[in-house]
Amino acid sequence: MLLDSPLPQLDRLFDYTIPERWREQALPGVRVLVPLRSAGRQAKGFIVEVVDEVGYEGVLSELDEVVSPARVLDPQVWRLIRRATDRAAGVASDLVRLAVPPRQVRVEKAWLTRRAESPEARDVRNAQRPVAPVITGYAPEAFAEVVRAHDVLSAPGDDRGSAARRIALAAIAAPIEIAPGVWVPASLRTLAELAVATLAAGRSAIVSVPDYRDLDHLAACLGLLVSGDDVARIDATQPAADRYRAFLRTLDDRPVIVVGNRSALLAPAPALGLIAVWDDGDSLHVEQHAPGIHSRDLALLRQEDSGCALVFAAHARSTDVQRLVEVGWLTAVEPSGHWRRRITPTAQQTGGEAAAARARIPSSAWRTVSDALQHGPVLVQVARPGYAPRLACADCGETARCMTCQGPLGVARAGAMASCRWCGALAAAWRCGTCQGERWRTVGRGASRTADELGRAFPGARVVVSDGTTPLQSAPGGRTLVVATRGAEPLVAGGYRAVLLLDGESMLARESLRVVEDCVRWWCNAAALAATDAPVLLVGVGGAVATALATGHPERIAAAELADRRVLRFPPAVRVAALAGTPEAVTRATHALGDLEGVDVLGPTELDDGRVRAIVRLDYARGAEVAARLKAELVRGATARAPRPSGAPPRRRVPALRVRFDDAEPFDDPGGRPVSA
Repeated sequence: MLLDSPLPQLDRLFDYTIPERWREQALPGVRVLVPLRSAGRQAKGFIVEVVDEVGYEGVLSELDEVVSPARVLDPQVWRLIRRATDRAAGVASDLVRLAVPPRQVRVEKAWLTRRAESPEARDVRNAQRPVAPVITGYAPEAFAEVVRAHDVLSAPGDDRGSAARRIALAAIAAPIEIAPGVWVPASLRTLAELAVATLAAGRSAIVSVPDYRDLDHLAACLGLLVSGDDVARIDATQPAADRYRAFLRTLDDRPVIVVGNRSALLAPAPALGLIAVWDDGDSLHVEQHAPGIHSRDLALLRQEDSGCALVFAAHARSTDVQRLVEVGWLTAVEPSGHWRRRITPTAQQTGGEAAAARARIPSSAWRTVSDALQHGPVLVQVARPGYAPRLACADCGETARCMTCQGPLGVARAGAMASCRWCGALAAAWRCGTCQGERWRTVGRGASRTADELGRAFPGARVVVSDGTTPLQSAPGGRTLVVATRGAEPLVAGGYRAVLLLDGESMLARESLRVVEDCVRWWCNAAALAATDAPVLLVGVGGAVATALATGHPERIAAAELADRRVLRFPPAVRVAALAGTPEAVTRATHALGDLEGVDVLGPTELDDGRVRAIVRLDYARGAEVAARLKAELVRGATARAPRPSGAPPRRRVPALRVRFDDAEPFDDPGGRPVSA
């Protein structure tokens, strides 16, 4: 059985004897309570396997209790969890907690009662299948292998016809109306149609999206195509009872469409036929808690295990998906007619005027916004929320930093006092840490300040702000200016009549390994909210990035980025593991990898509190061996007894070593704030 414990030294299966009174209920997948050796404590866990005999010759402890007869840990899900955590040097119980929601007794009893119904009633319900819809906007043969009813899905390692069943999908970049007054992104309608077509073929489908807005749009599409019982929505924002009820639905024998965020990929799904991931480049697909596994990696591992179809859909392809396309693992599919959304850089419209090129909003963009407002709403995307996102010393120009935690200062709204963007402390008696100056100046414009300026420039227009603090799902039509930060752009009925993408230069100046592909994804996602005939303008960007966007080929940017990273040996050309901890623990861990070919180490470099960080770069073929050795170092660090001075009170232990594989930002501190902050 598996103990529910985050300790790496307990990340293995333990043997217990099943007492006679629990023989009928102690089956693989059920929750149990078992005794621990120390202080008569109990531990929670799950039965993974039941056998008649074991090789251990001593006396085994007895199982204390079977908590419930519901077999909630599915065998296929357990295999996925074990593979995923071994690949990331993680602890299996951390992923099990994401996969299996907390028990809700009343919901579970109702489900068990329904499971005991007659076979005839169950057969009648299982016979009800939806009609397969036509996949709108794509050639019929594009998804022939994806949605075809396979009597036997491809076995692991069987590559027959699998290339056509693994797809990198270029999404349709426009909003569409699915019912009177109901508008959704066309991309999510496509995924809903694929899921329903899979269900009509007698197979389950899993669709993973990054946030609740995508999930709401996806649910609206599915609600018009299938009954509510055919869909299980697994969402961390749901009430506990609703989430557990949806999870139990995935344990039924009847195929189901599972929709949700990262955890949806860990849901049981009978006869799995399709896994679809929307916008895999979104940082919300990365699990923030240990072991920090990406939705894309879970999807790839589960597809390999089940042999089902796999779709990665996006407006702008990530470099990770681009690598899979280039090695032939994924097949690229585009909309019919090769229609592409083109983004026009204003640098190509200024005609060489220096003043126009330097302006935050060039004159050509002003004219476009003014004309578009006569016909409907206009979207203006900005880089940062607030009024003044950054302050600088008026004397020396250094970034103004908090006197409490050294975080950057900013102004949230007009007339507000400056405060720290990290700890929230007010900068009432601020002094510059470099020159002791007492005056600051604003640097850049946030969403609120941009909205104020546009409101004065276009009197009579309604101005709406959508950002991380006050995100909007939709915005009103008519003469409306919508100022939104990246990722918070609301949808409007009929699409925006123009989209203006500001602060491109400052967005590209962010210190990040993936800054270019992130910016391209933000810009393409915002452009996809425009009406099909609406102009989309990008300010402050030139060169190869601007050319690729102007011609409607963002995948060329991903290909160029990937080529550069192959030369530099950066992900996703190679895998990386970020190590952080005490100098002794990090040095010991890197020395444990010293004899492996295809593995090199960057660092260590100093962090705060006496810790250091090192980056391990490794070829994909070395992943299993590197993960196993780093896991051994984690166990060693967790079991070592740190000396405590005589008479000192006990204190909470801080792990001597932290390991995070395949981090989107490997040069950040795995256990703290970004190094570059």
